[in-house]
Amino acid sequence: MDRPLAAFTRDYAEAETVPRHTHERAQLLYATRGVMRIATDAASFVVPPGRALWVPAGVAHTTATAGRVAMRSIFFRADAAAAGPPGVAVLAVSPLLRELILAACAEPLEWDEAGRGGHLAALIRDEVARAATLPLGVPAVRDARLQRLAAALQAEPARPLTIEDWAAACGASARTLTRLFRRETGMSFGRWRQLLRLAEAAALLAQGVAPARAAAAVGYASASAFGAAYRAAFGVTPGERARGSSR
Repeated sequence: MDRPLAAFTRDYAEAETVPRHTHERAQLLYATRGVMRIATDAASFVVPPGRALWVPAGVAHTTATAGRVAMRSIFFRADAAAAGPPGVAVLAVSPLLRELILAACAEPLEWDEAGRGGHLAALIRDEVARAATLPLGVPAVRDARLQRLAAALQAEPARPLTIEDWAAACGASARTLTRLFRRETGMSFGRWRQLLRLAEAAALLAQGVAPARAAAAVGYASASAFGAAYRAAFGVTPGERARGSSR
């Protein structure tokens, strides 16, 4: 098709995966229900309802679902894609952008550029351009020792595993692993683990888990510490986020 924006809808079953692939157009991935997990070569992303993932054209990625997912995507032609960020990013979805996405999905593929479809497309570009980015991406690591550490913590975010513990287990010095972690992710191990825990907590909240249980599940010793970290990262409290996901 030759329109600047193309809408696509698909519903996924629980624990469904889409193998590694690319698109010729930039993609805005959004779900009205369920949680999507998208992995690129550079990072992994948790995308609950109320959030969307911007994936530039040509970026290889895999998609997996947590629960049943109702996906609503918008594909942007190169000229329209200038509205989005230069790299992969999680975007906050305003109530207006949500309704615009749903309205665009109800339009025919060859929508009227001078009519309603054209107005929707212009508004979608404006809302994407002003959408806030959110820290729901967890940088990937390449070193085999760090990959095993990352996998262990992704499987069990609450595990009280320090870089010193892992150094002793894998036979490398803590200094070496710390240097590798910062070089490959651009951040400290502590900051990386906090991002992982907050992303996993966001997924739990979206699935209806109570904030206190979500905090414990990802390793926060107190609900207040979790609440402070969550609000600093996302601008809302875990309770507000949970109520927003239930609507």
